[in-house]
Amino acid sequence: ICEDLMNSLAVQGIVIVSGLALGIDGVSHTSTLSAGGTTVAVLGSGIGRDSVYPVAHQQLSEKIISQGGALISEYPPEFQPTQYSFPARNRIIAGLSLGTLVIEAPAKSGALITAHCALDYNREVLAVPHTITSPTGAGPNNLIKLGAKLVSEPNDILEALNLQSVKQIIPPNKPTTANPTEEKIYNHLTKEPKNIDQIILDSQLDSAAVNSALAIMEIKGLIKNLGGMNYIKK
Repeated sequence: ICEDLMNSLAVQGIVIVSGLALGIDGVSHTSTLSAGGTTVAVLGSGIGRDSVYPVAHQQLSEKIISQGGALISEYPPEFQPTQYSFPARNRIIAGLSLGTLVIEAPAKSGALITAHCALDYNREVLAVPHTITSPTGAGPNNLIKLGAKLVSEPNDILEALNLQSVKQIIPPNKPTTANPTEEKIYNHLTKEPKNIDQIILDSQLDSAAVNSALAIMEIKGLIKNLGGMNYIKK
């Protein structure tokens, strides 16, 4: 969901601001860059080459800059992060942005600190709904109960932020394939992960045909393997 939303917004020229952390932050930056968009990372560390945190996102931070984005920090260049510097930087993320979108967050999360800062700054707060049993969905669900804008598609964000000058996002047409086996499998997939065993049961095709078709469909960009042989539509 994060990839879909960021891709759609980035191609409209909307700048995505996040915190470079592992998880949703990293997906937000990466998806924006893959769509040719601009993104800004607000760090809980210094911006020195040996200080950027997490270390796993060192290359991502350099790519953000090379594509016209920025790294921002209120700390000295060589400052090493602390448990306090990350929550503190969230107010900057909220302050830079027209609105704060919470895609995933446990009941106690830094993302919720950002959302509360956004409310203090009279900015829009938006959230993606989750199933009621999802531990990482507790934060967004509670925000929606408190009045945050429910987001189920990119246009919900444009509407909430009153971006009337931005062209509305039109969903892409359904991909087509001349191969009936691929078509049958594609019709049984959604945006919710489905394991290969379930795909075989639903499609009533033999495992060899399903394995072969899934590999080809992934190469074509029709589907995505999330790991563990779980697939979704792209």
